Amino acid sequence: MRLKTIQTILKSPLWVLQLGTGAKSFKDNRLIGSKRLNQMGLHTARVRFAHWLAWKRRARLARMVSAQDRVQFDEQGFVAIENFLPADEFALLRERILKQEAPAREMLQGDTITRRIAVDNSFLASVPALRTLIDSPRWRGLVRYVSSFDVEPLYYIQTILSGTAKARPDPQTALHADTFHPTMKAWFFLNDVADDEGPLTYVPGSHRMTLQRIAWEKAMSLRAPEGVDRLSARGSFRIENKELAALGLPPAQRFAVPANTLVVVDTNGFHARAQSAKQGKRIEIWAYSRRSPFVPWTGLDLLSIRGLAEHRVPLLWAIRDRLKRWIGQPWQDAGRKNALGD
Repeated sequence: MRLKTIQTILKSPLWVLQLGTGAKSFKDNRLIGSKRLNQMGLHTARVRFAHWLAWKRRARLARMVSAQDRVQFDEQGFVAIENFLPADEFALLRERILKQEAPAREMLQGDTITRRIAVDNSFLASVPALRTLIDSPRWRGLVRYVSSFDVEPLYYIQTILSGTAKARPDPQTALHADTFHPTMKAWFFLNDVADDEGPLTYVPGSHRMTLQRIAWEKAMSLRAPEGVDRLSARGSFRIENKELAALGLPPAQRFAVPANTLVVVDTNGFHARAQSAKQGKRIEIWAYSRRSPFVPWTGLDLLSIRGLAEHRVPLLWAIRDRLKRWIGQPWQDAGRKNALGD
């Protein structure tokens, strides 16, 4: 018996189990990447069921957000709020965050460096106004409603340094969906974001699974993994701007916004970082929430309990450092830095 056949037999039970999780790679899971099964509707069935459950969970969390915010998200796939904090509170928060040095990690993608500082116990103790912000009712409600889970997101202070090197294009500048099911990312901008400095872009309404979107998802699943780019093959489908109209979608909206703006999005909708025309520096509080899409309940996440939640990012970094020989580690230790450092 050939080694490849043996490996397939051994991996098959894992592949089956992964169908009930957020596993998304058409390249690494032979069932997810099976053209025959996807022709029969495997991928689209996972998409439909995940979205149905997400909207059911959101209905149970609707009390946490205002009617205005809920309507904006339900229609557009994002909520954007300028002047989120009173000006004096924002100025103090921004000053404290930008001065704070902490262990940092950096990753280079194309010509863009992304720096992240963990919002852990130590950082929150040094910047108590940040704890006040992420515990505020409107903030908590928005990140939970959009993610469809009553759990605490992962938090970072993130700096995007664009146009820093002559290299391949930044893969984050291609319109894409992060995965096949609803997930949440949030940006609270600490400096003004100019239109020529790589602002966030988002296609309004692309978070909804319309008949056109489902047909597109099926077509992509039949092309993957060999007939698509590397990241699409791993389950983060890329889409061309010229394809949007056929899906009944408008062009992407650019978030060139002033400091003190909060943007919360469902990253199953198409989004990207716009190309930067010059060297730029974008600084933000960045939140991320992704849970198994097939969990019917909204809570019951022990790791989001206060006292445990703040340790998750350093722990994830440490685990990946230990396992980098097998799974890689794109986030390099950059020593102690603050968000402003070049």
